[in-house]
Amino acid sequence: MEKHYLTPEGKAQLEEKLNFYKTVKRPDVVKRIGIAREFGDLSENSEYDAAKDEQAQIESEIAEMEAILLNAEIIDKKNLHSDTVNVGCSVKLYDEEFDEEVEYRISGSSESDPKNGVISNVSPVGKALIGHKKGEIVSVKTPGGVTNYKIVSINI
Repeated sequence: MEKHYLTPEGKAQLEEKLNFYKTVKRPDVVKRIGIAREFGDLSENSEYDAAKDEQAQIESEIAEMEAILLNAEIIDKKNLHSDTVNVGCSVKLYDEEFDEEVEYRISGSSESDPKNGVISNVSPVGKALIGHKKGEIVSVKTPGGVTNYKIVSINI
């Protein structure tokens, strides 16, 4: 199974979300299914169909969250080193093409938030940066073409 990297905060948030799904969302949809059953003929009952579809979606999300937590590797900042890029580090890059600096935090895929500068270790940029050191130039193949980044700094 695939490893899922999580920060301690990310693990706590995922556990909280899983608990909410199990204790609030799941019982709510079960209640709505029961109410929809009372309307009679299930073959033409759109409320029942919608609630069953939502139940399937909720159960799928619960299973996914449980699998992530089961296969989670918690990132311990005490074990990180600022000499190479790794999951849990923040990295400042110089984008040669646009003559600008950008900063990303490398996270596991379940915590990524590209709009806020948090990229996944399996994204094209994240994958290319892992294992490289300050001062190195890394070429990243993206859908828009190849981009070269110089690693300016690595922080924990």
